[in-house]
Amino acid sequence: MTGGPGARICDNSPMPTPDPSAKAPLGSLRALWPFVRAHRGLLVAWLLALACSSTATLSLPVAFRTMIDHGFAGGGGAAIDRAFLFLFAVAVVLALATAARFYFVSLLGERVVADLRRTLYGHLLALDAGFYDRTRSGELVSRLTADAELLRSVVGSSMSVALRSAVTLLGSLAMLFVTSPRLAAFALFGIPLAVAPIVLGGRRLRKIARASQDRIADANALAGETLGAIRTVQAHAREPYEQARFAEAVKVAVAAARRRIQAQAWVTAVAIVLVFGAITLVLWSGAHDVVAGRMSAGTLGQFVLYALIGGGSVGALAEVWNELQRAAGGMGRISELLAERAQVAAPARPVPLPRPLRGGIVFEDVRFHYPMRPDAPALEGFSLRVRPGETVALVGPSGAGKSTVFALLLRFHDPQSGRITLDGVDIRALDPAELRGAIALVPQQPTIFAASAADNIRYGRLEASDAELVRAAQAAEAHEFIAALPEGYASELGERGARLSGGQQQRIAIARALLKDAPVLLLDEATSALDAQSERAVQHALENLMRGRTTLVIAHRLATVLKADRIVVMDRGRIVAEGTHAELLAQGGLYADLARLQFLD
Repeated sequence: MTGGPGARICDNSPMPTPDPSAKAPLGSLRALWPFVRAHRGLLVAWLLALACSSTATLSLPVAFRTMIDHGFAGGGGAAIDRAFLFLFAVAVVLALATAARFYFVSLLGERVVADLRRTLYGHLLALDAGFYDRTRSGELVSRLTADAELLRSVVGSSMSVALRSAVTLLGSLAMLFVTSPRLAAFALFGIPLAVAPIVLGGRRLRKIARASQDRIADANALAGETLGAIRTVQAHAREPYEQARFAEAVKVAVAAARRRIQAQAWVTAVAIVLVFGAITLVLWSGAHDVVAGRMSAGTLGQFVLYALIGGGSVGALAEVWNELQRAAGGMGRISELLAERAQVAAPARPVPLPRPLRGGIVFEDVRFHYPMRPDAPALEGFSLRVRPGETVALVGPSGAGKSTVFALLLRFHDPQSGRITLDGVDIRALDPAELRGAIALVPQQPTIFAASAADNIRYGRLEASDAELVRAAQAAEAHEFIAALPEGYASELGERGARLSGGQQQRIAIARALLKDAPVLLLDEATSALDAQSERAVQHALENLMRGRTTLVIAHRLATVLKADRIVVMDRGRIVAEGTHAELLAQGGLYADLARLQFLD
């Protein structure tokens, strides 16, 4: 199954993205080394193939000189045969070594990026809810896709081209001096001229490349948000509006990409012109040496080929440099995500939950505000004691803090002051996974994954048997409509449960909670999407499930909590009254006002 119950898309602006490589242009790429080092065998094989292909490349000019000086200049048929055989042998070695180099480095790139994606995805799953409150999910998907693809190109191609070009450049320079020290000295004057624009343009190109990737991430985030809310878009007939918004975002991304491409093209063009201009000047001098008899034609040919190899290597390095600039920006953004630390994490030595867990819950003078709203406390001086096995309903107007109680109990956030205990143990001392394993949640808006009905229900307890799964579905009044699906429990439910009605989605979520069979149950108006007949059946199933378990119920419809052991009335993050339905009606106040509005008839 894909996705997860914590996935969301929000409208908040993206997290700040400082440039970690502002001082060291390619410094962020060092973070790739642990992933590359994990595949030493492929790395060594690639380096050996690279050494063979580079050696063959640098041997080609020698083979051409032999062919010209000994094959054409007065040699017999045997000399010509040997010269061409040597040239062909070098070409075969070059072909085989190049193929091996391509295979090993491409496979290395695939495996490195796969490891990086797995690591990043696992890290993102471990981050707390506060991180997702301030980060757009579309931006995270862009990091997993677009930025990772940049790094695949670096490891699987650019890194190989860069090292090969560096080796052939150094080798060709050495052979230029061996062939003709005087001409080689002239050629060296062109190298600083070629390197200068690359270095000077590198910093600007890096900034432009980062801006380009950010604009792509913005467009991806917008598309993800819109497609995730497609029914709302279509219900308001806003397809043209959303298409215009996305077109504008793509236009901005293309404009940023155009600036990057333009800068990259200028750096490459200037470098190549300067390099080959210097080569042309040197060859002009060499041609005069051949005419004067100071150099053989084969030697000049050898020098020309080494100069072309060296010039081509500089041009390739210029292009690779530009690619590395872009990849450094992508790795910088991925490194920022990997550097994120969850504000809610397991302690170094978590305390185990008592066994058996009775389910006593205590909120002690809890104060909490969401990170995105620091000036508006969601809970203020909130104290609540829930006895094991008790059913407590939380009621109150929107914004009273009811959902925040659930979020803190599940430890999606930690309170700024006060504490929450489960059977006397501060939940901050527990491993969050163990804490959440003891709690079953039925949200008001259920999360249905693009998977089968069986997989969606089994999400509550992965090791459950098929018989247990069916019993949970029957108790949630879901078995009948699941069995009627084309493939029964193996039927795919579609993205976000598109093949089900709202009531059917809710019953899948209830079956999931029933299967989990946790000692603490959280119900967020779990029957709100059901028709009267289904609600009666499911309410009966929930009453059976609630028996002997500690249950907190968020109630928007007061008729659903009349049988609660206690009703807690909340307003502006505080408890303003508590008691049974009858007691609260007799007291008057907020609950009585809500009851009059709902039971007016």
